[in-house]
Amino acid sequence: MAILQTATTSFKVELLQAVHNFGPTSPNTFKVALYTAAANLGSATTVYSSTNEVPNGSGYTTGGNTLVISVSPTSGNNTASVPTAFISFSNTSWTSATFTARAALIYNVTQGNKSVAVLDFGADKTVNNDTFQIIFPTADANSAIVRIS
Repeated sequence: MAILQTATTSFKVELLQAVHNFGPTSPNTFKVALYTAAANLGSATTVYSSTNEVPNGSGYTTGGNTLVISVSPTSGNNTASVPTAFISFSNTSWTSATFTARAALIYNVTQGNKSVAVLDFGADKTVNNDTFQIIFPTADANSAIVRIS
């Protein structure tokens, strides 16, 4: 199967349709689910699916973790001096975990589990009775996990 790190195409269209709300007033609920290398995730992913998700148990719950918005929609200039809008999430983790994950999907629970972005870890990441953590990049115009330039 294939995994491609990207903001999904449906997410980009849905932004223009005002489907996703990352704002401080009545924000939607976003989650991140973990997947095995057998997953097929990329730009064409439209919704969360449990197919090839890390199995329930051993420190992981199917559907993943609820994300906390750490930086509400804001803007700044990136290194090319291009005005950029961005948001970010707080880091998230699974404790006492034993599993292998290759990728993650950020999705919007409030809006019918619509996809936002695919995260490709680049290789299998294995944890054995330890903490598995997703550390989001710096929340700025150059690095935030969701940026629009």
